[in-house]
Amino acid sequence: MATAPEIAAFADTLLSTRDVPDFPGALNGLQVEGEGPVAAIAAAVDFSSRSVRGALARGANFLILHHGAFWNSPERMTGARYRLFRTVLESKLAVYSSHIPLDCHPSLGNNVLLAKQFDLEPDGKFCHYREIQIGVTGEAKLPLAELVERVRIFAEQNGGQIRHTPFDANRITGRWAICSGAGADSSSLQEARERGVSVLIVGEGAHHTAVAAEENGLVVIYAGHYATETPGVQALAKALSEQFHLPWHFIPTPTGT
Repeated sequence: MATAPEIAAFADTLLSTRDVPDFPGALNGLQVEGEGPVAAIAAAVDFSSRSVRGALARGANFLILHHGAFWNSPERMTGARYRLFRTVLESKLAVYSSHIPLDCHPSLGNNVLLAKQFDLEPDGKFCHYREIQIGVTGEAKLPLAELVERVRIFAEQNGGQIRHTPFDANRITGRWAICSGAGADSSSLQEARERGVSVLIVGEGAHHTAVAAEENGLVVIYAGHYATETPGVQALAKALSEQFHLPWHFIPTPTGT
């Protein structure tokens, strides 16, 4: 049976982890080593007591996350954070995190899988982060109301709900783009204008992005940060499960955002 470092090394190669830029504190890769052979894999979006308890309840000792245990400057190990890490260490749970590498991957990434979920066919990349593009873009002639309904169903299936900027009932989707998570910001809206994108699907964005979008004829569909980042961890867990012949489980921990 494979160990956590062996599985993590394979995942790093699969995701090109070393070649994909990310926020300095993301620490993509194996964050907590764990001990012994891996018996089962669990996947969740966030590092939390719910995801850790869910993994352990299913007999998993390798937990894949999109938002890992470390993000910012060093934090004190006190209170709830201390108790969470104590559980991780005492249970010998391995923790593996992949943020932007799992957003932009051409087959396992959140954005390409969201396009597939909404029955959209990508024809290019969208949404820059440093020298890479995270999201996807394409063209669709279906009524926008139908696309909104597809997104609504997906969001509700993942414990969320959508919001969108106003649009005419007869509007056709046209040029669309997807950027999961916090995908609506000044940069993505500007890129959408410059590239003729008329519909932008994201996880979330600040209030001003809705105002700016409407002023520029852009429809933004906010599908939920959590919901839009559920596909990638599941796809990665499935790929690792097949490679190492291990069972895998998804731990749903919707946040309402």
